[in-house]
Amino acid sequence: MRYNIYIYILVMATVTYLIRVLPLTVFKKKIKNKYILSFLHYVPYTCLSAMIVPAIFYSTSSLLSAVAGFCVAVILGYFKKGLVTVAVSASLAVFAVEMLIKFAF
Repeated sequence: MRYNIYIYILVMATVTYLIRVLPLTVFKKKIKNKYILSFLHYVPYTCLSAMIVPAIFYSTSSLLSAVAGFCVAVILGYFKKGLVTVAVSASLAVFAVEMLIKFAF
């Protein structure tokens, strides 16, 4: 079968356009409901975590090293460390566990 790439591009552009324009046309007034505003406030965090958490566990060759890096990141994040500190520390934890697994087995 031969597919036309221009159809794919057109469908993708249409869907992207509709997603961005529909809220502007549907919601004309300012949203004042505190429950809806609270829900909309957490949407970016939810989407970001839904993309990042699976990537954490499938990006390493061992689940043990992924869990170690995740735990280090959560602990440092809980203590309000900076983004660079958390990322570097989690990466070093993954590296250390990967080396430990590699040389131990």
